[in-house]
Amino acid sequence: MHDAEIRKAEISNADIRAAGKTPAVRFAPEHSSLCLERLTLAYAGKPALNDLTLQIPRHRITAFIGPSGCGKSTLLRALNRLHDLNPAVTQQGSITFEGEDIHAAHTNVAELRRRIGMVFQTPNPFPLSIYENVAFGLRLQNRLKKRQRDDVIEWALRSAALWDEVKDRLHTSAWQLSGGQQQRLVIARTLAVKPDILLLDEPASALDPISTLKIEELMGDLKHQLTLVLVTHNMQQAARVSDYTAFVDNGRLIEYGTTDDIFTNPRLRRTENYITGRMN
Repeated sequence: MHDAEIRKAEISNADIRAAGKTPAVRFAPEHSSLCLERLTLAYAGKPALNDLTLQIPRHRITAFIGPSGCGKSTLLRALNRLHDLNPAVTQQGSITFEGEDIHAAHTNVAELRRRIGMVFQTPNPFPLSIYENVAFGLRLQNRLKKRQRDDVIEWALRSAALWDEVKDRLHTSAWQLSGGQQQRLVIARTLAVKPDILLLDEPASALDPISTLKIEELMGDLKHQLTLVLVTHNMQQAARVSDYTAFVDNGRLIEYGTTDDIFTNPRLRRTENYITGRMN
């Protein structure tokens, strides 16, 4: 799907604002991977997300930006039902993935989390070898012979731009890797089970500049294989790597558009103030 095709699928922000609605972007169904409709979420009755409606395009990088505590990470976890693990969370509205409601009674939650994988802020490799870290999800599925598993592990490590650095020490502890390598290993572990979407929650915030650059380059490569959704506090990072950017504040979607438009020609003063550092 080319940029021109995506732009053709959009409803203009001006039309939406003229109708008195939050500036947004719309995509044709065949170009949309996730769709949120009036999503509201609360922790023990305290609102965290308020009436969010937006679509996330397929095979693009969509960044969520906003102040600390505005609901970005909460939103990310809602996309693969991680909040199911917290009984204090209540939720209204809907999230559809490839046209299917992720909260439907027939949804296989384990399969959903395979298809919508997540990488967290701090690298979390298992206390296993590099090989066994990447093989972990494949062994749970228990469907590959060793030769096939080896091929998938090599593919995942190559896809995470890590193979050349670890191919001669696959059976050493993953904890011996640097922080940046550990984060790429976690990405390889997630890729090995062939997700359709990769959720990234501040994936480079704990890394040095060189490792951050490698993660950013990796994101650019991966969007040709799958859809990426990124939460970041780093405005420069969002501007560098994402195709679309959503500004969230106090649990509400303030503005959503192409990254070029959001950073160079935001329609709302509130968005401009945040991007330029005039609000926290």
